Amino acid sequence: MGTASMAGEGVRGHPSAPGRASAARRARLRRLLLPGVCATVVAAAGALIAVGCFLGLYVRPTSDDWCAAWKSRDLGVLGITADFYTTQNGRITNAFLSGLVYADGLTGIKVFPTVIAVAFTAGLVLLGREFVRRLGGRPRVLPLTACALVIQALLYFAGTRSYQVLLWAPATISHTLPSVIGVWALLLAVHTVRHRSAAVRAAGFAAAFLIAFAIGTLSEPFALVSGLLAAAVGLLALLPPGPARIRRRPFLWCLLWCAGLVCGLAVLYASPGARWRRAQQPERQSMLSAAELRATFEDWLRMWDVVTGQWAYLGAAAVGVLLGLSLGPGGSPRSRGRGRGSPPGLRRKLPVTVLLLPVPVVLLGSFAVVAGLRSGYGPTGWTYARTWTSYLVVMELALCGYGTLLGAWAARRPAARAGPRTAKATATTAATATATAKATAAATATATAAAVGVGVVAAGCLTLASTAALVPNVQQLTTATVTRAAAWDAQNARIRAEAARGVTDAGYTPLHIGNLAEPFFTGTYERDWVAACVAKWYGLDRVHRR
Repeated sequence: MGTASMAGEGVRGHPSAPGRASAARRARLRRLLLPGVCATVVAAAGALIAVGCFLGLYVRPTSDDWCAAWKSRDLGVLGITADFYTTQNGRITNAFLSGLVYADGLTGIKVFPTVIAVAFTAGLVLLGREFVRRLGGRPRVLPLTACALVIQALLYFAGTRSYQVLLWAPATISHTLPSVIGVWALLLAVHTVRHRSAAVRAAGFAAAFLIAFAIGTLSEPFALVSGLLAAAVGLLALLPPGPARIRRRPFLWCLLWCAGLVCGLAVLYASPGARWRRAQQPERQSMLSAAELRATFEDWLRMWDVVTGQWAYLGAAAVGVLLGLSLGPGGSPRSRGRGRGSPPGLRRKLPVTVLLLPVPVVLLGSFAVVAGLRSGYGPTGWTYARTWTSYLVVMELALCGYGTLLGAWAARRPAARAGPRTAKATATTAATATATAKATAAATATATAAAVGVGVVAAGCLTLASTAALVPNVQQLTTATVTRAAAWDAQNARIRAEAARGVTDAGYTPLHIGNLAEPFFTGTYERDWVAACVAKWYGLDRVHRR
């Protein structure tokens, strides 16, 4: 009987060779599952962004492009900056960057989408690395890259104005580039507040003010959203825990950021160009009147109805779950080998106030954007979806962060539930306790790996589905951009040939794209600023409809 018992124990404690081989194959499959899914997501989202960057080669001037192009050519970078300040809108940083982009004719607008995508990807990966380290985890490049690319793909192609958000330089300078600058500024803030050198910290604080000043004269919507976020973070920084000496650093950085924004917006508001622009607008009720607040709230609801109608944004949370699962025991064999079973991400809990911070920032920031649009463009201002990127970036980063925490929690849960069973095993004899502990550990590892595997598959499928939902938009964008480029090139060659023969009034066929204005968008030629800029670009007196 003892022998039979020992034999049975041996079978249970030491699986047969086929069983061990099968378990090894399952373990290897689980180890390869997460990297494989992340690599697939990187390929899918990266392909969409690569197509968008490639389409930059087919970008041709339209709407504001015409004016920025001829002014950069004839006035130079400083000249267009002065022109924006004195006659246009006061956005001196915007004008300076426009002068740089259009300095070499049309080359800049063709490569600018690629510059945006590369800088954004690098910034998001580095920001994700800081977030994972803050949670106590080990950053892994593949999940971080997947998060960066999915967030960008959703930002560029999930909305209603994909051409404007990625390919149209005036909009990317005003509304997409500020988000890229904001991500890198956040990285600067992280390194500034924790650096030991007082000189480095002083340089970082000075840079915060200067960058914020530039943002204030670059993009009013992003200035509002980033200012709201900085104010909230600065107030939270004053709260314990932590030494007051350390907590003062992030508060000072946020304070200088807000001061820079205020100074930049003040320069913009007081500029001759901004005063002229306000003078062209019809008289309206005060933004703080009951009627205007109610109308702004209704516009805000319409905007969110459009945003929430795009389910693909859930992909930001799903790819965050993949990142969170990579922190767990199923996603890090090296950590399991060192006995660190529970995911590091949950060893450093974030305060509830920090977890909830993105919610009011996104809601209030989006309302501020709508209020500004209504003030500047009237009742239809909320439809200028290119400006929504100012808060959509914050929303997508928040969804990704929440997904990361959910994934880390899901990876840890089986191990946490096994704790009482392991403790109970210690109450028996030493030999039995050892055997039971090993069996419990094996069962826990199996359950955890299985849970992680299911989570990886579910999150991966949702992420890929949200990415696939963007394909029709990319296809339409590709067709429209390439078709217009061919027609534009033919018309450009004809007009230049006519101008070379001395023609002063050439025919022009409007080539619309991206809901943007083309010549003859208004019935009065004297008010047709697009036609005037087209004539300036070609050295003509005027153009007529062909």
